[in-house]
Amino acid sequence: MIVAQSTLAREPEVTIDQASRPMTVRLAGPWTAPHAQKVEALAGEIAAEAESFPLVFDLSEIERLDTLGAWTLNRARHELSAKGQVDFVNASPEQTILLDEASYRDFQGEPKPRHSRFVDFLVDVGRSVAGAGKDMVGGVGFLGELVSAMIRVVLHPRRFRATAVINQLEQIAYRGVPIIVLISFLVGCIVSQQGIFQLVKFGATPFVIDLIGILVLRELGVLLTSIMVAGRSGSAFTAEIGSMKMREEIDALRVMGLDPIEVLIVPRIMALVIGLPLLTFIASIAALVGGGLTTWVYGDISPDIFLNRLRAAVGMNTFLVGMIKAPFMALVIGIIATLEGLAVEGSAESLGRHVTSSVVKAIFMVIVLDGLFAMFFAAINY
Repeated sequence: MIVAQSTLAREPEVTIDQASRPMTVRLAGPWTAPHAQKVEALAGEIAAEAESFPLVFDLSEIERLDTLGAWTLNRARHELSAKGQVDFVNASPEQTILLDEASYRDFQGEPKPRHSRFVDFLVDVGRSVAGAGKDMVGGVGFLGELVSAMIRVVLHPRRFRATAVINQLEQIAYRGVPIIVLISFLVGCIVSQQGIFQLVKFGATPFVIDLIGILVLRELGVLLTSIMVAGRSGSAFTAEIGSMKMREEIDALRVMGLDPIEVLIVPRIMALVIGLPLLTFIASIAALVGGGLTTWVYGDISPDIFLNRLRAAVGMNTFLVGMIKAPFMALVIGIIATLEGLAVEGSAESLGRHVTSSVVKAIFMVIVLDGLFAMFFAAINY
């Protein structure tokens, strides 16, 4: 006990021999965490008084050295190295290992050159445009691979995975019906109510039926369904494929001689192309039911009158416009979702980033595609 107390009572010491060549800094005592304040002070004195180089730290008289002492000495050597050569001498093997493991690292990066905010804004815009172009080229290339895989499946029917397609149909269409019906019904009610409140000022309340029928069948039904599917099934595709990419299951498929596009991508996109038109039809019916119920309650228009006027206002072309859009939107959602899943790297952060990117890009492209279709059908007067 007496020896331990005397050891703790001793303080770290430094002796600087400026006459020797090379200049020698002799360290003594315990350079450990209990003496942290003294260790820091001595390290500062060494940095301040060191004038000639080369310089050596003599560790022969150090009684104890821990991680704090080793890191502090490494930091002092790092700071003095900017002026000249600095080395450690007479260190025991244990001290050498500790000094190597606790080597000082300067984590402060080089200061970035300052630019004007306007230039930085232009750079960000340019990067975004370049990234969008790369995504477009990558999407077209992936579409080619997808078409090639589908041709192989058609030419070799045994490669067709009907079980996988049915399972995906259940996840996309069957389990998506409740939320699609609920949202479409509520949107139909809201559109009908607001239409009645505005048209009643002009004594044109019955025209709300024309508004609901054309708007729902041409635009709202397919648009709402596509957005919901992009958020629900598109994110699921990205997460599933991204998780498989992280666990190297896709590489394992290639090792086994299987094409990941045939096994993973084709069933999902086929199910999406089949399921989205079905959901669009159900969503349109739900929205019309909601609109008819609202016109009955707020506009005092009976269901018989609603159906008769709806039949007169809506033609087959109105119904077909919405149904024609659905497979194309499904294809866009599927390509974006699977591409983002295949781009996932080996971290959970990457998975979350690509799932978010998948949903945002899919919704954006669905709205853009809907606008392009609207212009096309207006141009051909359909």
